[in-house]
Amino acid sequence: MDADHPASLAGQVARPRFSASADWIGLAAILAAAIIFYLLFPNNLALLTRVIGIVMLVLSVDLVTGFCGVATLGHAALFGAGAYAAGIAAAHFGITDPIAMIAAGAAGGAVAGLISGLVVLRGHGLGQLVLSIAIVNLFHEAANKAASWTGGSDGLTDIAPSPLFGVFAFDLWGRTAYGLGIALLVIVFFLLQRLSRSPFGMLCRGIRQDPIRVAAMGASVRKTLLKMYIISGLVAGVGGGLNAISTQVVGLDSLSFTLSAQALVMLVIGGTGSLYGAIIGTVVFMLFEDFVSAANPFHWLTIMGALLVGVVLFAPRGIFGTAAHLFDQWRRR
Repeated sequence: MDADHPASLAGQVARPRFSASADWIGLAAILAAAIIFYLLFPNNLALLTRVIGIVMLVLSVDLVTGFCGVATLGHAALFGAGAYAAGIAAAHFGITDPIAMIAAGAAGGAVAGLISGLVVLRGHGLGQLVLSIAIVNLFHEAANKAASWTGGSDGLTDIAPSPLFGVFAFDLWGRTAYGLGIALLVIVFFLLQRLSRSPFGMLCRGIRQDPIRVAAMGASVRKTLLKMYIISGLVAGVGGGLNAISTQVVGLDSLSFTLSAQALVMLVIGGTGSLYGAIIGTVVFMLFEDFVSAANPFHWLTIMGALLVGVVLFAPRGIFGTAAHLFDQWRRR
């Protein structure tokens, strides 16, 4: 194959640090952690399901920011679009099958990813940040104005998913929703592992490292990034659909700039460019936030700020990235 062919560039990009066998260990670790959390917090399954939904959002941010180097602060638009798509499918069209609602959420997120990508990718650097903020604000305002479909500021209600596979009902304890969330996370994580190791994934990493060289070799940088944006939207939409199913209500907060900013913070805490980092950062941030806000409702923001400062100063690669770096150094000795 010609060395200047775009496909050959994928082979020149540094491969991910971990092998495919380690990925299976990672999947096993996710399942083990899910069981442990279920046993430790049997009365907080609603919170854990919410965490899984946000993990999907942070994974989607990692796809465009960590893998492709695209700056964004508007990814809640993709998550919220998925949540509203699933909610509208149930409330207005009577599509209450949970799997169908997840599919609707994924489709809604993918469409939002296409729209966002077409706009955000027109800019560069800080311009992308500004455009992404504008996108999430526009989505928020559109949902607020279309009150007949979305419920506006009151939120979209009347979302009543039918039992999963006709057997497992969604009860107040959240067991079914939690089980569905874990299954979705494992499937999404497995597919994203394959994506990250594919020629397309390597090409995205190449664009992050040197977009000018990629373009000079004949690959379309913008089309590649747009494809990843759509995939990112699909992943975020799955998380939004899961959130709509588990809470049975969709509010404007799912389209807020605050959620977008928090997702980026979670990614930084865990470590960018790593699917594992996205999961770890989300779990640490959300569980720590829940614990601290309950223990000290008046000064919990100060404690959260101290956590973020500590991570940035002492673990600049994120929790997972720093741990992986230290492990590599130890192994080379």
